[in-house]
Amino acid sequence: MTDFAPMPDTNGFFGQYGGQLVPPELKQVMHEIDLAYEEIRNTEKFQNELMKLFQDYVGRPSPIYHAQRLSEQLGGAQIYLKREDLNHTGAHKINHCLGEALLAKFMGKKKVIAETGAGQHGVALATACALVGIPCEIHMGQVDIEKEHPNVTKMKILGCKLVPVTRGTATLKDAVDSAFEEYLKDPQNTIYAIGSVVGPHPFPKMVRDFQSIIGREARQQFQDKYQCLPHYITACVGGGSNAMGLFTAFLNDDGVNIVGVEPAGKGLDTDMHSATLTLGTPGELHGFKCYVLQDSEGQPLPVHSIASGLDYPGVGPQHCYLKDIERVNYESVTDEECLEAFMTLSRVEGIIPALESAHAVAWAMKKAKTLPPEQHILVNLSGRGDKDADYVAEKLNL
Repeated sequence: MTDFAPMPDTNGFFGQYGGQLVPPELKQVMHEIDLAYEEIRNTEKFQNELMKLFQDYVGRPSPIYHAQRLSEQLGGAQIYLKREDLNHTGAHKINHCLGEALLAKFMGKKKVIAETGAGQHGVALATACALVGIPCEIHMGQVDIEKEHPNVTKMKILGCKLVPVTRGTATLKDAVDSAFEEYLKDPQNTIYAIGSVVGPHPFPKMVRDFQSIIGREARQQFQDKYQCLPHYITACVGGGSNAMGLFTAFLNDDGVNIVGVEPAGKGLDTDMHSATLTLGTPGELHGFKCYVLQDSEGQPLPVHSIASGLDYPGVGPQHCYLKDIERVNYESVTDEECLEAFMTLSRVEGIIPALESAHAVAWAMKKAKTLPPEQHILVNLSGRGDKDADYVAEKLNL
């Protein structure tokens, strides 16, 4: 059985993916971040401070909820939700944002810079920076600003500087480009708080570690409540932070089937999707090696998803490795299926999910129908749908 504990290696690689493809002057900066992280990660002071914030500020542990009415309606396997949507700020993003903000404080950084797609990372980071007293600058695509207005308002209330990005497709990939360029102007006094398990080493490792509390909790909770492990666990995958947060604790459990759900958008037979692991090829993006949706010259292709947090042409390097060794299966869900799951969960269980999370719910709904009632599917409900409610209502003429 593969032992996943040592990943990544000392150079930041998960198999052939990951690494640190940055200019020479940035390698030293990344090395300093890695050293600082390794220095504080296991100290009692840091762990106690982080766990206290998780408990008293975020509201952890997040519960596991049996979606009984939904399961009965589907007539198959039982669906359970890991309720990350109940966290302070409404999603899983707060888990790593608190860790990154504490690291920035420890390193004496003067400012935190980041990108955001759906705005959940932006809100969570602005929240964490307000908490520790560090200025925060968030870059966000103009398309996403217009689509995710509630989160834009929250970021401004929390005191962050919001930088609209109008280049390219004016979505997540372009926001990453813009934020990284700003970071390069003064990497000594600023830190780039990446919003997923992507980017140059050590960020895929750091974000995974901070998010792994999801899986550790879920694994223990499920055993305590049901005296077994789930037959399937699933989460949506864009960059992949909420998925790695859930998956990590279960990787060595051979009896647990792990499924990542990508956005098929308008269909895999169109150019309007973000199914990177399904249709991408190995390449380079934003300082690391991963599967990329790219053209014949290695340039990232425009991508699409109804969920702003998933429209990214790359994916976390550990996900790429897990795909190649076939430990995790990666499947996809269309915009239409996502919307159906969004509305179904809202009206059957009274839980409005984020559009990102609704991709995983949609997959679970399809899969449950093919399984017997005694099987269990655990979905990471990574965020709530407050930010998407107006957009969905307009789209469906509600």
